[in-house]
Amino acid sequence: MRIIKLAEVIRVTGLSRSSIYRKINEKSFPSPVSLGHKSVGWVEDEVQQWILERIALRDEGKGFNE
Repeated sequence: MRIIKLAEVIRVTGLSRSSIYRKINEKSFPSPVSLGHKSVGWVEDEVQQWILERIALRDEGKGFNE
C-alpha cells in the first residue's frame, strides 16, 4: 500500500486542488488520511479505483458529473 501526496493526486486525476476537495466534501472522491500535523495523503489504490470507476461510467454511457 502506498500513500500519495496532493501533487501526485492532481497529476494522475487531472483535477485541480479545489475540485479534489469539493469532491471530497460531496463524498464523491476518496478522503485523505492524516500523516501528521498539517500533512495528508491519499491511499493510491483508492485514487486508482476512483479513476477506474470514472472509466466504467464512461463505458456505460453515463456522462459527466457522475
